[in-house]
Amino acid sequence: MSLVRWEPFSGTDEIFNRLAPALFGRWPRLALPANSATKYEWAPSADISETEKEYLVRAELPAVKKEDVKVTVDQGTLTIEGERKQQKEDKNEKYHRVESFYGSFARSFSLPDNADVEAIKCESKDGVLVVHIPKLQAAAPKSKQIKVD
Repeated sequence: MSLVRWEPFSGTDEIFNRLAPALFGRWPRLALPANSATKYEWAPSADISETEKEYLVRAELPAVKKEDVKVTVDQGTLTIEGERKQQKEDKNEKYHRVESFYGSFARSFSLPDNADVEAIKCESKDGVLVVHIPKLQAAAPKSKQIKVD
């Protein structure tokens, strides 16, 4: 029987490094523009999934009009960017708490090698942008007989 030293905090760094981007990556960041107005940068959350025929990116964009969203593909990177505009305040309405973030956003995703970038389609419904990224059809391997000399 061998003796193994117990280190109760040995996995702490690994757990923090794995969870930190998820915990802090989508939090709004305070940006200080030149005109000294306070502005928050935010990024919508996104889910990525795959079927036999395509990859799907679902980005949550509540209160964002589809006219205010731009989806581009450049050198193997899919970028979703746009702006959520703040509604005009009603003088008769008194806010007690505001947790919504407004302003410009951008998210970028690396595309796999088998993505058919020429056939990408987007649809927006109920505050969710769905990007359909078809897979390239792999050529079926052909059998070939090789003559033995």
